[in-house]
Amino acid sequence: MARLHFFDLDGTLIRGSAAPVEISRQLGLLSEVGALERDLATGRIDPPEYAVRVHALWSGLTEEHVTAAFVSAPWLAGIEEVWREIRERGDYCAVISLSPSFFVERLLDWGAHAAHGSVFPEVPFTRPVDPAGILTASAKVTVAERLRAEFGVRREDCVAYGDSMSDVELFAAVPVSVAVNADRHLTGLATHMYTGGDLREAYALAEVKRH
Repeated sequence: MARLHFFDLDGTLIRGSAAPVEISRQLGLLSEVGALERDLATGRIDPPEYAVRVHALWSGLTEEHVTAAFVSAPWLAGIEEVWREIRERGDYCAVISLSPSFFVERLLDWGAHAAHGSVFPEVPFTRPVDPAGILTASAKVTVAERLRAEFGVRREDCVAYGDSMSDVELFAAVPVSVAVNADRHLTGLATHMYTGGDLREAYALAEVKRH
């Protein structure tokens, strides 16, 4: 039976950073986004409020900034290789992230079958962000379930890769999970724990469970 692999983005595929941080780095707004990240992590604001605030912070954002942020982000090694192997096996891979859709969807070019992020307006912004389109931890499970049905994959054949609190609900919904450079929120929840800089190694842990 085919498998479906769900990958988180921030802190997982991007090691030690996040798409909003890398975008803000290009705009010289690291301290400002850092404050928002802390408020989000401590629960002072929720993902929709975070999105509204970061949208306002990025009023000068251009496609050039997004491209530079994407290219210079500290990606794990081996992402395209892993996704190519997944495709060759007849399996599926998808990225589900709370980060902006205009950044997440660029991973389709790397071989992901699907890439879902929080829905932001096109860059440069001429419209406000709609809080209703912003993903949450529970919404990640909803998206995963929709993709599972779309690809015709059984729930018992799904694998999740993540690093933090936003992945807890998804980890609970699948039988195999890999905590990648994870924080304390995933301790004891993941099937496998991985610390390092190469997705091929994390993927190998998940594949051990297959045989």
